[in-house]
Amino acid sequence: MDKIRVGLIFGGRSGEHEVSVRSARSVIEQIDRDKYELIPMAISGNGRWNSPADSARMFPEATRALLHEELTNENRAVALIGDPSYQGLTLLDTIERDLSSQPLDVVFPVLHGTYGEDGTIQGLFEMAGIPYIGCGVLASSCGMDKVTMKALFCQCDLPMCKYTWFLRCEYEKHPERVLEKIKDKIGFPAFVKPANLGSSVGISRATDVNSLRDAIELAARYDRKIIVEEGVDAREIEVAVMGNNSPEASLPGEYIIHDESAKFLDYEEKYKSTGHNEFTVPAPLSEDLTEEIRAMAKIAFKAIDGSGLARVDFFLRRDTNELLINEINTLPGLTEVSGFPQMWAATGKPFSTVIDELVTLAIERHKDKARNLTSI
Repeated sequence: MDKIRVGLIFGGRSGEHEVSVRSARSVIEQIDRDKYELIPMAISGNGRWNSPADSARMFPEATRALLHEELTNENRAVALIGDPSYQGLTLLDTIERDLSSQPLDVVFPVLHGTYGEDGTIQGLFEMAGIPYIGCGVLASSCGMDKVTMKALFCQCDLPMCKYTWFLRCEYEKHPERVLEKIKDKIGFPAFVKPANLGSSVGISRATDVNSLRDAIELAARYDRKIIVEEGVDAREIEVAVMGNNSPEASLPGEYIIHDESAKFLDYEEKYKSTGHNEFTVPAPLSEDLTEEIRAMAKIAFKAIDGSGLARVDFFLRRDTNELLINEINTLPGLTEVSGFPQMWAATGKPFSTVIDELVTLAIERHKDKARNLTSI
């Protein structure tokens, strides 16, 4: 039986470029090589599509050895173009101006953050007519924008902490007005975030006006829209979700912070193995609360019209034991320390099985969408 050809796209123009490369490495090392042929496609930090050979060189020798040697020796310039007659990785010959393609059965965009998780590249896949793993254009863009995401959660009556938002240009024109708005609506402590980013990039905890100014300046480096949320003393619970029309939720996991000086899980705490925290799955919760969290995760997934995969994050307040939804991540980290694969493993699905299901879901969704008429 012919292997399924999977285009693995990673890297990208995002502050989460490094995490994306680590996620791609995990996919290469865990995928069933008897079923799949992987074609690596790295996008550089400035948006250039690298050849499979150049892409493979971004990994250690042991990881490169798992890839198809003939493909990873291909050094011609490549791109994916929005023309369904090619439906694959297109080889670009700038001298002869000819175009030829290496067909792909499915694309796995292991791209976190901007230009990868926000619906932009998903639109390219739609134009190219290629099945792809993960959420569609609408769900990706809504899940990426924390303000829009929270508005959809509100429509489903999902409980959330207090928040407000503003544009970077509003702060630049009237900083004192924005600061007063935050103090009145949110108070301190507060978390300041870029509305469109993940992996805790650009996030700060503000405890007074001076630290609030610094936090806004940091967030404004990454996005034009900034969201500010109240700081709550809470446990941080996560749930992994997979599916299309009938999603499944994993057992929840919890980040246990051992060092109280680490006030929140920033980028360093999540990915640098500082030893200040550990991810425990299943989270030590009652059976009823576990099922409530899993049910809410599926509601959140459906609220944005999710498909494929997502991770849903919750706060469990220590003072009232109230469960609050924090956010949904439509392309969660897949690294060796990421929660998504760990939660499914604890639920009885090793990462190789998860990849199998994601490929099946991508093809299923593509076939379902192909039923839609596009002409009258």
